Amino acid sequence: MLGSKKKIRTAVKSFIGADTRVHGDIEFTGGFHVDGYVKGNVDGLKDDAAVLSISESGCVEGSVVVPNLYLNGIVRGDVRATQRVELGPGARVIGNVQYTLIEMAIGAEVNGKLIHENERQIAKAVPSDSNVEVVSAVKAAGD
Repeated sequence: MLGSKKKIRTAVKSFIGADTRVHGDIEFTGGFHVDGYVKGNVDGLKDDAAVLSISESGCVEGSVVVPNLYLNGIVRGDVRATQRVELGPGARVIGNVQYTLIEMAIGAEVNGKLIHENERQIAKAVPSDSNVEVVSAVKAAGD
């Protein structure tokens, strides 16, 4: 985004290594980093400062519901970030992304809908069809 960036700095309390595969749902607080593979839902909503980061070697197959997401890997499922989503150049989301604030690098892909939530909608937890934005990414020839 233009201007100054406000990064959420939260210490990583949980880590899934590159050679680790987890099958099952995960709930966390604080910082959680994924270099490996998770087949299950990831939930960090019990902590407003929770941050999920998924590296370029990380993959989550399931829904992700967190306040803050920094993605440079793959999520196969819907994403809901109540505060901020940052999609790096290697980010791939196969599913819908609900967000309050989003930043996308060149090369990031979302194969689904981008759905903007404002503060009132998050408080009510009722999505509104009037705020749905559909984004189609077309790869340029030669990429």
